[in-house]
Amino acid sequence: MTVASKTLHVRTKGRGLYDVTRSVEEIVAASGVSSGLCSVFIAHTSASLVTQENADPSVLRDLERWITRIAPESDDYEHDAEGPDDMPSHLRASITKTSETVPIDGGKLALGTWQAIYVWEHRTAGHDRKVIVTVLGE
Repeated sequence: MTVASKTLHVRTKGRGLYDVTRSVEEIVAASGVSSGLCSVFIAHTSASLVTQENADPSVLRDLERWITRIAPESDDYEHDAEGPDDMPSHLRASITKTSETVPIDGGKLALGTWQAIYVWEHRTAGHDRKVIVTVLGE
């Protein structure tokens, strides 16, 4: 069994979805694993990971509009130490995910035709996000 791990540093420019699929695929290829699992974990509480459609950019825009309605910026939050986007970013991260697990088949991520892995930045300012990719298999 092979276990390989690498940390990606993803620089965001503020709210939005950032495709990291190619970077994750490169780590899988470099591991030499042909069959197994790839775990992708974001080490933050104000950003998240999602596997989502990569063909029609309107999907990503609709997701952003939806989550803004669910967790809007507001003066009603007690936790606002880092500004008005602080608590909404935590709420948004809590209803999405901090990790994704994707099967590896034939040395490649077994994503669907229209799927990609995204870092979803929930803060209005850009941040350096730490994404840990772990590959397990044979």
